[in-house]
Amino acid sequence: MLSTLRADLRIIFERDPAARNWLEVLFCYPGLQALFFHRLAHWLHSVGIPFIPRLISHIARFLTGIEIHPGAVIGQSVFIDHGMGVVIGETAIIGDYALIYQGVTLGGTGKQSGKRHPTLGENVVVGAGAKVLGNLQIGNNVRIGAGSVVLRDVPTDCTVVGVPGRIVYRSGVRVAPLEHNNLPDSEAEVIRALVTRIESLEEQIQNLQRTHSSEKTPVLVGNLAVKEDETVQNSRSCNLRDKAIQQFLDGAGI
Repeated sequence: MLSTLRADLRIIFERDPAARNWLEVLFCYPGLQALFFHRLAHWLHSVGIPFIPRLISHIARFLTGIEIHPGAVIGQSVFIDHGMGVVIGETAIIGDYALIYQGVTLGGTGKQSGKRHPTLGENVVVGAGAKVLGNLQIGNNVRIGAGSVVLRDVPTDCTVVGVPGRIVYRSGVRVAPLEHNNLPDSEAEVIRALVTRIESLEEQIQNLQRTHSSEKTPVLVGNLAVKEDETVQNSRSCNLRDKAIQQFLDGAGI
């Protein structure tokens, strides 16, 4: 147990540039304190002592803002950064070298008994505010983006983003453990593809307009007959919407 606590202490200096000395880490890092309380409570829970483990867990929650059920199994060299609002359920399993940010929930999805919380492999990073719900298997070296909601199993060496979480493979690109914000935006990529398709359709419509411009005949768009002047007005309004779309793709407001 003491060797595990030393490993928890060392990993903080490896992953947190703000950690300056041992005294500061021991007294000012709630993630480390929560793990200390949990390891004591988990040992008491594993030998069958009633009530006391849950009381220790409750005291730790009051002092650190981190709630870890005594039944949860947590490996060594785990770092809970900041930690406020972290909730780890009774049957959750966390592998070695995991990095968990504030607001993370490793929870269940119902009142069923047995294994109902996630299992995280080694070297997993769970970004701020992410939720991993249910009896899921999260593989080694997985990155879960901030604010993601994971509802399905995730294979090893994958990145998950979005609500609900989508798996994004990043072959050949190494993601540093602290760069949980440096993730691909799958929604923006889909919107970009749709915009490209719309632009192609608009170009086809403009070609039809040029063909029929001398005749001044209505241009058929889908099942609607639209006159040339009305089409020009609609094109101008589309340009305004395109600007808003481009701002979204460029990350405006994020």
